[in-house]
Amino acid sequence: MTDHVDGAVITAGFDVPVQPLRRAAHYTGEPGCIAEARSFASHFVEQLRTEWCATIDPRVQGEVLLVVSELVTNADRHSNGPYILELEGTDAAVVVSVYDSSEALPRRFPKDPERIGRHGLEIVHALAGRVTVERIPVGKRVVAVVRLDAV
Repeated sequence: MTDHVDGAVITAGFDVPVQPLRRAAHYTGEPGCIAEARSFASHFVEQLRTEWCATIDPRVQGEVLLVVSELVTNADRHSNGPYILELEGTDAAVVVSVYDSSEALPRRFPKDPERIGRHGLEIVHALAGRVTVERIPVGKRVVAVVRLDAV
């Protein structure tokens, strides 16, 4: 709503709904894709800082990049085709979604400090406030929500 007082325009709320920042990238699985996805996510976080005036602690930024790395690495290793990284964010959270062509749902193994490898979902669950996995017509989607105000 906008009020006009003596010729001045005074905003009294939002005239248009505010939409989250959304970006997506498609990866083929070629060497270097995981690093490209991390770079894409880093740029996204910087956009949140500037476009949403989000206050993002460097540690939390690192957590977002680690979640992206783990989910994209899983898609890269376990699907037989391309995958998509989708990021959605506000000043409160970043939603990391990875779509791939594999119908096999990821397995979260019990904590075992002596196990070599297969800690990816364990890490994602430790960093994200919510993690979901769902089948879609062409494979699956894994979603992790990382709060930006994490303590």
